[in-house]
Amino acid sequence: MEIQENISLKPFNTFGIEAFTRYFIRINSLQNLTEYCADPQLFALPRLILGGGSNVLFTQNWEGITLLNELKGIDIVAENEDEVVLKAASGENWHSLVMYCVERGFGGIENLSLIPGTVGAAPMQNIGAYGVEIKDVLQTVEYFSFDDLQTHTVTNSQCDFGYRESIFKRELKNKVFILSITIKLSKKPVFNTTYGAIQETLETMGVKTLNVKAISDAVIAIRQSKLPNPAILGNAGSFFKNPEIPTVQYLQLKEQFADMPGYKVNDTITKVPAGWLIEQTGWKGKVVGNTGNHKMQALVLVNYGNATGHEIYAHAQNVIASVKERFGIQLVPEVNMI
Repeated sequence: MEIQENISLKPFNTFGIEAFTRYFIRINSLQNLTEYCADPQLFALPRLILGGGSNVLFTQNWEGITLLNELKGIDIVAENEDEVVLKAASGENWHSLVMYCVERGFGGIENLSLIPGTVGAAPMQNIGAYGVEIKDVLQTVEYFSFDDLQTHTVTNSQCDFGYRESIFKRELKNKVFILSITIKLSKKPVFNTTYGAIQETLETMGVKTLNVKAISDAVIAIRQSKLPNPAILGNAGSFFKNPEIPTVQYLQLKEQFADMPGYKVNDTITKVPAGWLIEQTGWKGKVVGNTGNHKMQALVLVNYGNATGHEIYAHAQNVIASVKERFGIQLVPEVNMI
């Protein structure tokens, strides 16, 4: 285990924000974790676990230790003629895992193509896109506990998944290190093409026969058309969650804003696209200093080159205030603030 000091985290966050960590360890084995825990000085420090750095905004330096997840491996652990169960290490790139499945015709996560970040972030955030969430296929999560220094395995129901929520973002936050997940996929999948522009894109692409690759290609095309590449323009994807509001409130707003979109969550809750709310308040494509809202997707805040975390945070607060003032809806960041 190599311990580095005063390391820049700019290469390890997709916003491209300059921030330094006091100590830095690359975790590529369970042994690295146990060695770290055996060092009382390091173990006593505030701890930050980083994967792809695609859902974090640094507003200050980290005066503790950063554990960079580099655990690798994808294995088939069970298989029959209809289904397959995969085990994927938490440090694997999420999109690489999706491509592994697409290449083999395993269906279930093709709608989650091109989501940035690592496999470990998938259950933490309950990542989702185009009508699919990781909870739909996840079987188990294996993690290392910093409390008892043991490994544990929890089932899907024990993860207590919600909209971009899980036990790993609440009760177990910073108390565990996710090691791997298992997911069950289908060799005879039923495709979800009703959400967003998937069906329209498939038609434009001239797809005659639906398969896992066609769905994945369509999702990738959609995402690339409206989401900036972090390697070119620093961002963390969707900065805000889509707010879920009482249906009664939604219907009242609909009387005033006739074109307000909404998606039924259940009999009493409706989800409203945050991007639409932000666009209606005039923020889409707006540049403020070194930051702003992307011209193609108002939900995405971007770093135009030299923005600080404080600048992006302040901009986000202004967006939140505008939406609150006009619609009475409180936007909540999806991105983790450090």
